[in-house]
Amino acid sequence: MIQIAIFSDVHGNLPALEAVLEDIERRGIQQKFCLGDLVDFAPWGNEVIEKIKDLNIPCLMGNHDERIAFDIPVVPLSKHSQEETDARFIAIDHSKKNITEENKKFLSELPFHLKLNYKIGKKHWNIQLVHSSLSSNDTYLYEAENDDIFVNMLQESQSDTIVMGHTHLSFKKSFEHKKWAINCGSVGRSKEENRLASYLILTMNEHQILPEIVQIDYPLEQTVHGIEESGIPNYYASFLKNEKVSII
Repeated sequence: MIQIAIFSDVHGNLPALEAVLEDIERRGIQQKFCLGDLVDFAPWGNEVIEKIKDLNIPCLMGNHDERIAFDIPVVPLSKHSQEETDARFIAIDHSKKNITEENKKFLSELPFHLKLNYKIGKKHWNIQLVHSSLSSNDTYLYEAENDDIFVNMLQESQSDTIVMGHTHLSFKKSFEHKKWAINCGSVGRSKEENRLASYLILTMNEHQILPEIVQIDYPLEQTVHGIEESGIPNYYASFLKNEKVSII
């Protein structure tokens, strides 16, 4: 049996990341992978990057990582309210000004995809890791999508399981021939009702892959206080507290 942990979308929320890493450590899982979006919306972007670097956790380039690394202009999104649009511009500008040049370089060199192969007995399992999809790190794929979308991704990547993040909403979808499409949710900015930090454990044996979405508490008030004491709009503190804000 082999177990690996996969997480995504930390978004500068160091207290949430530390809680997830402690939970993974408590379970004795050695192999960890991150699907990207280390920065924006909470004030510990540099500390999160340093933690990933210090622990040598393989990490993909999320869309927010790419924007900060290459100073890509922020474009308003039609799905966002004016309130969120204004807050988003300020929060991303905060990252652009505060992430160190060394850490921007680190973000700029992150891989776009990662393919894992595990051999257990006579069986090879292929695990495809993406931030959001095979062709983009900014595509929103939800559980309600037509199954053909995920089946095609599995076929294109020649994988048994594809794991993604980006939407901040976890799900597990099983298909024929023991295949899975999974969203591991978000560590630092969950859009689920409970706002808990979310990550994925994959347990593999010679016969099957068993996915488990783990959701845990973290010191939320510490994150809220950190946002309120930073130059990041309090909008994001209210969101984490699940107060009524205009957000999609």
